Amino acid sequence: MALIALAADKGSPGVTTAAVALAAVWPRRVLLAETDPAGGDLVYRSAAAHGGPLNPNTGMLSIAATARRGLVPDQLWDHVQPLSGGLEVLVGLGVAEQAAGLAGLWPTLGRAFASLADSPNAPADVIADCGRISGDTPAVELFPHASLVLLISRTEPEALARVRDRAAALAGKLHGGSRGAATLNSPVIGVVLVADPGNAAKLAGQVNDMLVHAQTGARVVGTLADDPAGAEQLAGRRRGRLDKSLLIRSARKVTADVYQQYGAAWAAQQQAAQQQAAQAQAAQQQAHAGPPPQGHGAGR
Repeated sequence: MALIALAADKGSPGVTTAAVALAAVWPRRVLLAETDPAGGDLVYRSAAAHGGPLNPNTGMLSIAATARRGLVPDQLWDHVQPLSGGLEVLVGLGVAEQAAGLAGLWPTLGRAFASLADSPNAPADVIADCGRISGDTPAVELFPHASLVLLISRTEPEALARVRDRAAALAGKLHGGSRGAATLNSPVIGVVLVADPGNAAKLAGQVNDMLVHAQTGARVVGTLADDPAGAEQLAGRRRGRLDKSLLIRSARKVTADVYQQYGAAWAAQQQAAQQQAAQAQAAQQQAHAGPPPQGHGAGR
């Protein structure tokens, strides 16, 4: 159905934790892609399904050579590793210097991620952890292919001011200008707040009003619980009932709200794109077939 890109403006609000939490409860098959050009974290914090460490050379690093020859969406699965909990992950780069190997390939990756939902063999949505996007990071080249860009922010005043300004800048870059009306631009720009569950709803309303008043074109789509214990459980560093944690419970609500608000529109857009592709393919086949043969005295 969609490519969902997660990013932050500055600092460490927990983009990777948010990406893993949302992917863990996503209602469809999902591929979690670590696309932060500065390098991924999961190879250091998560175990592979076989109980050992993840292979740092299989993922974004290995896909670079494949993508230079063209990338069919199903080829993504050749570079995926399952985590111990079953989540399928495209492991990120080891260090920022390796991002040079992906120069010029980010739009190709974006198209492959967005098209994976249409795969006839193994369809899946993609949640991409893009890390921090302040500065001239190439990960923003994924955004035009996304259905939803989620900016992750904590609730300190300076963090909220930055996410407001970043949302407005993205609206200008992706939509040709900020939009004050609540229209379904593509990609939709949303904000997810990492907040104390006790006052999350009130904060979400206040921040949403701020985004609307500033005509950023963005909206608050949900809140994730500021739950250090749940984050430790998610990373496998602490025992406990992860499904009962405040983090996972809040992640379920965010995914449910996202699907309720945008799912039908994304499905309609996907169906329209498939119809256009089928019509274009039929027209191409007809053009290659040439004109029909002329009759010679039919009916004699």
